[in-house]
Amino acid sequence: MSPLENIDQVINNIWPKNGPSTNDIKKYIKKYSKEKIVIKCGGRVLLDPDLFDNFITDVTILKKLGLTPIVVHGGGSRIKKKLDELNIETKFIFGLRVTDEKVIRVVEEVMVEFNKEIVSAIEKKSCNAKSLTIKENCSIHVKQKSKELGFVGQPTKINDSLIKNIIKDNYIPVISPMGLDENKQAFNINADIAAGTLAISLKSRRLMLMTDVEGVYDKDKKLISEINMSEAEKLIYDETISEGMIPKIKTCINAVNSGVRGVVIIDGRKQHSILFELFSDKGAGTLIRK
Repeated sequence: MSPLENIDQVINNIWPKNGPSTNDIKKYIKKYSKEKIVIKCGGRVLLDPDLFDNFITDVTILKKLGLTPIVVHGGGSRIKKKLDELNIETKFIFGLRVTDEKVIRVVEEVMVEFNKEIVSAIEKKSCNAKSLTIKENCSIHVKQKSKELGFVGQPTKINDSLIKNIIKDNYIPVISPMGLDENKQAFNINADIAAGTLAISLKSRRLMLMTDVEGVYDKDKKLISEINMSEAEKLIYDETISEGMIPKIKTCINAVNSGVRGVVIIDGRKQHSILFELFSDKGAGTLIRK
């Protein structure tokens, strides 16, 4: 029996009391039932146990409703914590961490460990999940982005068939934003860029970037609920958007230009922001589309 045929019972069992209204839920399930939804989690979601649990709950609800979530996790806050413990200093160029040999080892250790945590958390909520890291099921091929950034990779190819087979076997793919070059050298990838490349390659309908802000702000620090690509580019040009938000917005523009129907920057600190974005007309955060 499909989730749509049995939807009322499924909703009663899994829908959170403080989630969006369930009045139009069948409409939204139909809309996304044959689509892939790439969700990148990052920021405070990765450090705060309550926010993390809320994120895992939302992802598993999507799966139980018959949708196809694909998780890409960041790790910047955890990497920083580990680097601080080891007294290793790093700098950023346009929101990207300069990564030398010491740093890449820390990045790999943190990413593999965190990936396993996400898989385990999903499985505890009665869903199957599978790790895709550079240690197992590596799905991202890269080249060096620039000598200046060191071991920071630019994705060149996604192993689509690997990811699609994992989905076909009823697992949620949990993808670490690292890749290997042709010499099997490990490279760190900005998680937003990794998620954007995956969404394009997999022809995803939606790309969701979770962060620690409500979305994109205008010059007066007011939330912009929807924006088109040229308006987004203008915000970078006039420096309304700066630092770590730059790779996010560039990823959004590139994804929309390459066939992803809608990209949204949502606030991972808000309860059930994923559900509000997908299952309500109001949405959550800032939607970027053509």
